[in-house]
Amino acid sequence: MIWYPYAQMKTLDPPIKISSAKGVHLYTEDGRDLIDSVSSWWSVIHGYSHPEINAAIKEQTDKFSHVMLGGLTHEPVERLSAKLEEWLPGDLDYCFFSDSGSVAVEVALKMALQFNTNRGSSRSNILALEHAYHGDTFKAMEVGDDEDYHFAFGNRNEKKKGVFHIPTELSALEKAFSEYGDTLTCFIVEPLLQGAGGMRMYDISFLERARELCDQYDVLLIFDEVATGFGRTGNRFVADLVLPDILVLGKALTGGHIGHAVTVANRKVWEGFLSDDPTHALMHGPTFMGNALACTVALKSIELFEKGDYLSRIKRIEEISRRELAGLSSPEIAEVRIMGGCTCIEVKDSRSLEGFKKFAYDRGVFSRPFLKYMYTMVPYVIEEDELVKIFSVMREWFEKRAD
Repeated sequence: MIWYPYAQMKTLDPPIKISSAKGVHLYTEDGRDLIDSVSSWWSVIHGYSHPEINAAIKEQTDKFSHVMLGGLTHEPVERLSAKLEEWLPGDLDYCFFSDSGSVAVEVALKMALQFNTNRGSSRSNILALEHAYHGDTFKAMEVGDDEDYHFAFGNRNEKKKGVFHIPTELSALEKAFSEYGDTLTCFIVEPLLQGAGGMRMYDISFLERARELCDQYDVLLIFDEVATGFGRTGNRFVADLVLPDILVLGKALTGGHIGHAVTVANRKVWEGFLSDDPTHALMHGPTFMGNALACTVALKSIELFEKGDYLSRIKRIEEISRRELAGLSSPEIAEVRIMGGCTCIEVKDSRSLEGFKKFAYDRGVFSRPFLKYMYTMVPYVIEEDELVKIFSVMREWFEKRAD
């Protein structure tokens, strides 16, 4: 029996069974062709079954698929680390690989906490955002702020200890650092776009001021770009605009073809662990960190991103999104939000979206709204007519409900 995610198994609708996938299309076992509007949880930026990625996987498999990084190393992980060092901004040069975004966030938080411990500091508090989502492992849940994902782990009314959540408002940011700055080990954010918390979007000025305050109070700034990285906000990385101390990447790192993630630290953090004292080492080591297949795929994915001029593609996706959703209105809609490769229609009542997944399926689109949010995070290789079809289905839903 498969235990499916985010679902009550007793009342779960049968999942759609996929027999093959190509480009932006999912082909079902019963012969349907579905345009994927959400890129398999925002990861499949090059579309499915990309021939160059498939070829890279096959070539590496003929050599070996995996060896541990404990006492061993290999060319794919060395090449990927060197590429990220060259490709990422500033001195984000030190790569710790893991097997999922949640684990990579755990590593980032562990780095920040131990960085302070190593230098004899007793700081342990963490600043995070309201509506934050950083994954489902325990420390990631602790810095998250979404009860719909994490309500099973404690009293909803119990105030968290050691984690402070603030809205994306400059006044709240200033107040938090004034009150807690000297006790903070790090400030973790999903930069510009908060994904699972409701596709919430905010201004770069908030992050610019956060960088200044982190410098002033000697606090590490962590960007969780698992969802936002590789162009989703319209920027290659938000870290290109404001430089964090630690950057977390996953999802699109491998173009969605295989799971992998990386936590990238700057020189200050790296040097905080260099010591003759063995207790100052980062004692962490996922079995599949630096997996050779995943590193090979990530290298090919970055190559495709570069040579495919993806930022221009994403700009065009945003232009089409704004054009197609212009003027969309309904008494049920609270707000329409668009940023880069992401659109979100927030409704006032989640009941307004009941049945939309089936409605879209019947019209050749795979969509997965959640809570009050109907959204798109399409593969960047999507054609204009395919993107227009997705938005036509979304519009039709509200038009039919108004009849």
